Order: sequence, then structure tokens, then C-alpha cells
Amino acid sequence: MQKSFTFEQVGKAEVWKISPDDTNYFAILFDPANSPTENIYIVEIFTKGGATPPNSHSHAHEFFYVIHGEGVASSDGESLKIGKGDALLLEPGSVHIIENTGEGKLYTLTVMTPNQDFSELIRSGHRVELDDEDKRVLLGA
Repeated sequence: MQKSFTFEQVGKAEVWKISPDDTNYFAILFDPANSPTENIYIVEIFTKGGATPPNSHSHAHEFFYVIHGEGVASSDGESLKIGKGDALLLEPGSVHIIENTGEGKLYTLTVMTPNQDFSELIRSGHRVELDDEDKRVLLGA
């Protein structure tokens, strides 16, 4: 019998940067490598002034829920300010950027469905650790 749920603690999650020079990094909660899912569920952390590069996904929806901080989301020439409690769903094929415009880090719960090799891209990068600010925001520590 298959387990009815998979469990992860953010403070114990694997944390990755795709490239050493990137200004965002990912705490992987669930993905095809650690659970029976075709999606990826992560906490994405953007350093002050950080942003994603312009990117798109041919057949995946990407969802962002702002946990902490503020920024600007841009997609196909439209931009809007985002902050704690805001949710954004990007359609497949949209060229988008998420940028941290706040005084501190920007934290989002990010889900991509289906994964479309995003997990594999993240895991091909470099392992990093959550710092004290990350733990304070995400764990209340």
C-alpha cells in the first residue's frame, strides 16, 4: 500500500542555487526526486535586489504565493507589485520575471505543475544552506 502523504520540514529541506551567481535559491519541499508527484513544491528565496532571469515553461503553470517581502511580477509586458499574501498564477508559455524590490529578502511558495524538468535543473546546481534570516522568516526561529 502506498503512503497516503509525504512530509517535509522546511528547516530540513534540501536547499539549492542553480548557479553560484544567481540571486534566488530554492528549498525543495516535494518533487519527483523525493515524493510520488509530477509537480515541484518549493520555497523560493530572492536576495535583496534579486530576480529570476526571464523564463517561460511550454506546458507548465507556475504559481507563486508571497510568504514575506515585496516585489514586482512581470509577464509578457505586464507588471504588478506583489507582497505578503498575494498569489500569482502564470500560464504556460508566458515569459516572466519575479523581482525582489523590498528592503529584505522575498520569500514565495512556488509550485510548478507539471515539473517540466525544473526539479532536475535546480538539483543540477549547488547546495546551499538557509541562513539565520531564512530560519527566522520561515520557522519563526
